[in-house]
Amino acid sequence: MSDLYLIYKNMTRKPLRLFLTCFAIFIAFLIFGAVTSLKAALNSSVELSADNRLVVFNRINFTQPLPLAYVQKVAAIEGVKNVTHLNWFGGYYQEPSKQLVSLAVDPESYLKVYGEITIPEEQKQAWFNNRQGALVGEKLAQIYGWKVGDRIPVSSSLFTHKDGGDTWEFVICGIFTGDTEQYDTRQLLFHYKYFIEAQTFGEDWIGWMALTTEDPDLNETVAKTIDDNFANSQNETDTSTEKAFNKSFIEQIGNIGLIIFSVVFTAFFTILVVVANTMALAIRERTGEIAVLKTLGFSSRRIFRMVLSESLLIALVGGLSGLTAAWLLIEGVKNFLARFLPNLILGADTLLQGILFMLLLGLVTGLVPAFQALRLNIVSAFNRQQ
Repeated sequence: MSDLYLIYKNMTRKPLRLFLTCFAIFIAFLIFGAVTSLKAALNSSVELSADNRLVVFNRINFTQPLPLAYVQKVAAIEGVKNVTHLNWFGGYYQEPSKQLVSLAVDPESYLKVYGEITIPEEQKQAWFNNRQGALVGEKLAQIYGWKVGDRIPVSSSLFTHKDGGDTWEFVICGIFTGDTEQYDTRQLLFHYKYFIEAQTFGEDWIGWMALTTEDPDLNETVAKTIDDNFANSQNETDTSTEKAFNKSFIEQIGNIGLIIFSVVFTAFFTILVVVANTMALAIRERTGEIAVLKTLGFSSRRIFRMVLSESLLIALVGGLSGLTAAWLLIEGVKNFLARFLPNLILGADTLLQGILFMLLLGLVTGLVPAFQALRLNIVSAFNRQQ
């Protein structure tokens, strides 16, 4: 009689208890998979930030502009590799509820600073050569069914057009992707020159700058030099790494890491107590059977391995089912939530972490009962059954 068969019979002798135990583990890992993927999606802008990329804003606040002349001054600073400038457009498509991440940029310098953007060469050149051209991210194009060559009207909640109204017309010259699946492609990029010439107030101003340095080790020095250069001017600057800026922006909605940890820890602690109690109860019920097995020649180490294997198997069955359900849930809602959470996926790192937690859960809940079975005295066990 194989050990695997005995483990299976012991697991399934009380199907309801097995189901409830696996279901509790299932719920825990469903929560783990879902909330961990949610956290990864929210933090993707931080994790994907380039180590050598800096952002430069007006020191007063994010909404205050900077002079366009600052771009050339920053480009001349030692250690700066490439620099570009951006303007927030506040765009929406058809109705205000359909907000777009729309940016007026300098095309050539923008693609140098954001080298992770991938676009066919012919589409890139078409965008460079068309003043009304727009570059659209793959996920944004999928949401609205856009394709290359489409003419789309995009309205702004912030700016009005010199020709009247608040709507700009763009021609989609290209659809870009990112170098990783997590890269946010919900963006619409268009020419700064078209924007600044068509809008009704102000000239030669920009929203903020983004730049790359020759080496990440130069970040602090370059940032300090930039801010020192514009100190005591009418438009002082505040320079930080892209990662630090994105992290501070995300944390404005709360300490996501603490929330995620609290939810997952509470679920796991509850499951740990439930499973540990179940395994201990199962071993107490089998005291006589374990004594018989030892009498028949089963070694204590063999019984130890069987009990521990049963605990690990239960944890894996419940945990893998939970992660599978979490994957199905995320796949089912990610298209619906693409406008808000474009990077919502259950990644391989989350899956690997989940499997490690399953093994840890099985070991923690199975070791004590397994040691009890290992140390069980045959005579004492039979006396306890009388």
